[in-house]
Amino acid sequence: MSKSSEVITTTDMRSPLVPLATLIGRELRGDKVGKPSIRCGQAGLAKKGEDYFLIKPDCQRIPGNPSTSFSVYAIFDGHNGISAAIFVKENLLNHVMSAIPQELGREEWLKALPRALVAGFVKSDMEFQRKGETSGTTVTFVVIDGWTVTAACVGDSRCVLDTQGGVVSDLTVDHRLEENVEERERVTASGGEVGRLNVFGGTEVGPLRCWPGGLCLSRSIGDMDVGEYIVPIPHVKQVKLSKAGGRLIIASDGIWDALSSEMAAQSCRGLPAELAAKMVVKEALRSRGLKDDTTCLVVDIIPPPENSVAPPEPKKKPNVLSSIIFGKKSQNSINKPTNKLSAVGVVEELFEEGSAMLSERLGKDFPWKSNSGLLRCAVCQVDQTPSEGITVNSGPFFSAASSPWEGPFLCTNCRKKKDAMEGKRPSQSTAVMTT
Repeated sequence: MSKSSEVITTTDMRSPLVPLATLIGRELRGDKVGKPSIRCGQAGLAKKGEDYFLIKPDCQRIPGNPSTSFSVYAIFDGHNGISAAIFVKENLLNHVMSAIPQELGREEWLKALPRALVAGFVKSDMEFQRKGETSGTTVTFVVIDGWTVTAACVGDSRCVLDTQGGVVSDLTVDHRLEENVEERERVTASGGEVGRLNVFGGTEVGPLRCWPGGLCLSRSIGDMDVGEYIVPIPHVKQVKLSKAGGRLIIASDGIWDALSSEMAAQSCRGLPAELAAKMVVKEALRSRGLKDDTTCLVVDIIPPPENSVAPPEPKKKPNVLSSIIFGKKSQNSINKPTNKLSAVGVVEELFEEGSAMLSERLGKDFPWKSNSGLLRCAVCQVDQTPSEGITVNSGPFFSAASSPWEGPFLCTNCRKKKDAMEGKRPSQSTAVMTT
C-alpha cells in the first residue's frame, strides 16, 4: 500500500467567512486578494507497483525568492515496467522550467507555461527513448500558482476540479483509443493501425489498441517499441479559480476505471484532503476490486481567512472546514461531470489546446534567439547556428507559404522527432506487445 502523506500550508480556519456575493463583487472591482493555501493528501494501493506520484509544494520561479512560489502535483502510471515513470518523475519539471526564460514576470510566466509543458514532455520522451528501454508512462502534471491551475496530460490518468458550486469539471482529456475518436483518426492518418487483439479463430477481444505495439493509449512518454504516432504532446488546460477556491482530484486509471469524475468528487466531499484521498481509493476498491495500481492525490486550494466563503445554507451552524472543501451537495446539483466550468468556481478559462501537431503548440512568440545570437531549439534548448536551425513552420522543402525564417526553431534531432510523430517518415520501432 502506498503511504499516505499530507502537505499543509497552515491558515487560521476559525476566521469569519465572507459571503460568496461579496467575493465575486471584489473580483469584479479588482480588489487585491491574498494567495490561497494548499492542502494535499495522497493514498493508494499497488497491484503491479508501476504508479508513481510527485508532491512538490515548494517550487520557486526564481530560486531563493519565496514570492515566486508555486506547487506541482503529478501522477505517473507506468506500463511495461517502471523505468519511464521514474525517469519522468525525476526530470519533467526541470525540462519544463528550462523552456521558460528566467527573466519573465509572473503573468508572462503563466502565459509561457502551456508552451513550456509541451516542450518539457517532448524533451522527456526523447531523452528517455535514447536509453533504449521499452517501458512507457502516462503523465498528469498539475501546476498551481496562486489561483491559477494548469493541467497537462498524456494517457488516461485524470485531473478533476470540484468547485464551491458543486460542479465537477475534467481539466484533462483521456487519450484512450477505445473512447477518443479524434485520436483514433489521428493515429490511422499517421500510419498506425487500430484494432482489437485477435485470438484463435479470428475473435477480437479487449479494448482498441494501436499496432505495432498493442498499446491502448494514443499518447504517452516512452514506449519506443510502438509507432511514433503514439505522441508525448500533452493536452493542456489553464484556468483561474475564483477566490472561493477548489478541490483537485488527480488519480491513475485504477480510480477512473471504477469511478466517474462525479462519483469520485462526491465520495469525498466534506473530508480533509488526506482522508478524502483514502476515501476515493476505498470507493474505487469497493466498486471494482484491486485490478490495477490505484493512486490518488487530493489537493485543496483554500482561500485565506479574510476570503473564506460562507456556506450556501445558513440554517445549520457552519462548519468552516467542511464549507471550504464543499460539504454535502445540494439535491438540485448536476449529476454528471461537465467540461463547462462552473461560473461560481472559475473566474476565467485562460487556455486550452490538445493538438498533437508540434508546430501548433510552440507558438511564434517563443524566444528563439539566445543571448549570443544563436538559434535555440524550442524543445531541447540546444543552441545552434542559423545554418543548423530548422523552423518548426517549414515543410519538407522551403516555400513562400512555409515562412522558413520565422521561429521557433528545432534542431535536427527534434525536427526528425516532429516528422516521425506526424507520420512523415517511417518509425523504426519494432512491434512488441505492450500491456
